[in-house]
Amino acid sequence: MYKCCIFDLDGTLVNSIYAIQKSVDLTLEQWGMRPVSVEECKVFVGDGYKKLLERALKACGDEGLDHYQEALEQYPDIFKGCCMYRVDAYDGIREMLAFLNEHNILSAVLSNKPHPRTLDNVEGVFGKGCFDLVYGEREDKGIRKKPAPDGVWAIMKELGVTGEEVLYLGDTNTDMRTGKHAGVDTVGVTWGFRDRKELEEFAPRFVVDHPSQVIQIIKDVNGIGQE
Repeated sequence: MYKCCIFDLDGTLVNSIYAIQKSVDLTLEQWGMRPVSVEECKVFVGDGYKKLLERALKACGDEGLDHYQEALEQYPDIFKGCCMYRVDAYDGIREMLAFLNEHNILSAVLSNKPHPRTLDNVEGVFGKGCFDLVYGEREDKGIRKKPAPDGVWAIMKELGVTGEEVLYLGDTNTDMRTGKHAGVDTVGVTWGFRDRKELEEFAPRFVVDHPSQVIQIIKDVNGIGQE
C-alpha cells in the first residue's frame, strides 16, 4: 500500500522552464552570448544550477568555462527575481494532490533547486501547507543532491514511512535513478522536460502521461473504490 508520494518539482509538478530560461539568458547576456532555447533548457536542467550553468555556457560558446565562476556568483540573485516567471502547475496536478489529501496519503517535494526557490515555487503555486514536507537542495545539511537517494531517505525518515510505502515521481533520468537508488517504486512522467524513451531506459515501475493515471495506480494498489 502506498502511504506517501514524493514528487520532483520542475517538470513534474510545475512547468518552470520559462523561468529557468529567462534566468540563464539574463546571466549569459552580459558576456554577449546568445539566448538559450526552451528545448535546450529542458536538457540542461535536472542536476542543480551549477550543472545547468556549465551546460549552458558550453552550449553558447564558452567551452573553457571562463565565465563559470562569475556566473555561479550571479545566477542565484538573478534566479531569485525570475523564479516565478510563468510558473504554473501542470494540468491535472491539483486534482491529483486533492485525491492524495482525501485519502490521507502523505505528499512531499524533493528538488535539486535551491531550497528557498523551491519554497517560492511550491508556496507560490500551491499555497502553504499543501505538502507535508518540502525539500530543496540541502547539501549544507549533508543531504546529497539527486540522483543520490539521501533526500528520499531523509523524507521517509521524517514522515515515518518505509520504502514499500513510497511512490517517487519525476520527469528525468536523474529522477529515475534517484528512485532506483532509494529502492522505491518510481513513476516516470511524460508531461515534463524529457521524453518517454529517456524514462523507460531506466526501467521505472510505471510511466504515465497524465496525473489522472497516478490516481488510478494508487487506487489499484491500495484497493480504493473496490468492493
